[in-house]
Amino acid sequence: MTDYRSVKYKVPTLNLDGTTEASPVEGEMWYDSGKFYLGTSQTFSGVWSSGGNLATARYGPAGCGTQAAGLCMGGWTDDYSNVTEEYDGTSWSSGGNLGTARYGLAGAGAQSAGLCMGGDTGSVSTVTEEYDGSAWSAGGNLATALNGLAGAGTQSAGLCMGGTTGSYSNVTEEYDGTSWSSGGNLATARYGPAGCGTQTAGLCMGGTTGSYSNVTEEYDGTSWSSGGNLGTARSSLAGAGTQSAGLCMGGTTGSYSNVTEEYDGTSWSAGGNLATATGYLAGAGTQSAGLCMGGTTGSNSNVTEEYTHPGSYDELFTASQGL
Repeated sequence: MTDYRSVKYKVPTLNLDGTTEASPVEGEMWYDSGKFYLGTSQTFSGVWSSGGNLATARYGPAGCGTQAAGLCMGGWTDDYSNVTEEYDGTSWSSGGNLGTARYGLAGAGAQSAGLCMGGDTGSVSTVTEEYDGSAWSAGGNLATALNGLAGAGTQSAGLCMGGTTGSYSNVTEEYDGTSWSSGGNLATARYGPAGCGTQTAGLCMGGTTGSYSNVTEEYDGTSWSSGGNLGTARSSLAGAGTQSAGLCMGGTTGSYSNVTEEYDGTSWSAGGNLATATGYLAGAGTQSAGLCMGGTTGSNSNVTEEYTHPGSYDELFTASQGL
């Protein structure tokens, strides 16, 4: 028997007695498309499992892409790193090196159309690079040199926010595939937040303002507004997903964290904990199929974890198993 999950948003097509319903009833069972389902109001969180290890352990890399087609670039090994690795859902392989080695950079886009910006090269950087699935090439420089910033969006419609210029930053910039322009400032300047979503529906969460922050802000393409606070204030966490289905994981609260939270567009709720408490890690993917990699556990990490979420329902029995 497999586990069963929430079906309160699914409309069943056929009850066991042959009747149909407009909405599920807790405790009721019905048949649909070769499977039996059980109505329950119970909420289930996602679960992290081990993925293939990075070839290069590193602190402060950037990530983008999906769980089945991820990208990890830059970071700190025992020096500034230009290493890029590509994930196929099972294992990492070498990609084209960054033109500028750095850590504390941000990522956005896809494995075949990636974007990275900012970071630390020994000084705070404006460098932007674009990936075509094989090699990085120079993009338009950030207007403001930033380190420890967050990224979101795509290669042709990117978004970056927060970080440090030497002091905590509220800067937001938007990328059009060629150049960066100013966006609406964050209400809360911070270093080490996480980001996800798109240029017109972005999400920024956590970071440090001098103390660990639980602040979440939502972007509409012009300005930021307040979102629901994180349950756990932290910095140097990773993000994935969208503004209405966000995911954040890890970070530091003074010690490295395994906390995962899920956003529904209004508020955060607890997700399944990371197996390895990790800070300064990178994220990619979606709320239902997340990916995180690298960072530090006290030493540079090559750990990769994959997040799977049950969604709104799952089978209790298959028809072949019977009742």
